[in-house]
Amino acid sequence: MPPTLTAFKASPDRGRGLARDMRVRWAFEEVGQPYEVRLVTFAQMKAPAHLALHPFGQIPTYEEGDLAIFECGAMVLHVAERHAGLLPDEANARARAISWIFAALSTLEPPITEWEISRFTERDKSWFGERLAAVEDRIRTRLGQLSSRLGDADWLDGDFSAGDLMMVSVLQRLGGSSLVAEHPNLAAYVARAQARPAYRRAFEAQYAVFLAASKG
Repeated sequence: MPPTLTAFKASPDRGRGLARDMRVRWAFEEVGQPYEVRLVTFAQMKAPAHLALHPFGQIPTYEEGDLAIFECGAMVLHVAERHAGLLPDEANARARAISWIFAALSTLEPPITEWEISRFTERDKSWFGERLAAVEDRIRTRLGQLSSRLGDADWLDGDFSAGDLMMVSVLQRLGGSSLVAEHPNLAAYVARAQARPAYRRAFEAQYAVFLAASKG
C-alpha cells in the first residue's frame, strides 16, 4: 500500500499551494513515490482518531504500514532518506542539505508565519503598523542573508535537494508581498523551483482539492 497523507478538505489557502501537505506532495513527486490522500475537515482534525496521529490536531500526517508521523519537515526528510533524488549521496553534502531543511523551518519560517498572522488578525490594532514593520525588518534581514548565500547559484548547495524544496515552500508564503522580489536572485530561485515538473504535479493535485471543495 502506498503511504497516506492527510490534507485539508477545504484549505484556508484557497488553492495557492501553501498548505503544508503541499511540501510532502512535492517530495513524493520528486522521487516518484505514489501516495494516497485522506481529506479531513477542521472538526475531524480535533477528533480523537486524528489526534492519535497528530497530537496538535493539524495536517499533514503520514501513515505507511505501522508507521505514523507528523510534521511536514519530518515527512519530507523521511521521504528523502528512503528514496533517491532529494538528498546527495556524499555524506557531507547530505548533512548540508538536511541543515537547509532545518534552516527553512527554524530560521526563515517563524518570522514569516508571524507576518502572516499579524496581517490577518491584528490589522485593527493601533500598533499594527509598527509591529508589521518590525516583523518585516526581521524577514528582510534573513532574506538578505539567504540571498547572499545563494548568490548566482541555481540551488543552495549543488543540485536541487530537500533543502531547496523546503526553503522555497517557506518563501512562497511571502507571495502577497514584495519582500522576496527585493532580491532578484531569490525571486528567480522560487520561480525555478516552481517550474519543476514535480512541483507542478503536486500543485495541480492540491489545487484539484480546492476546486472540488469550492464546487461542493
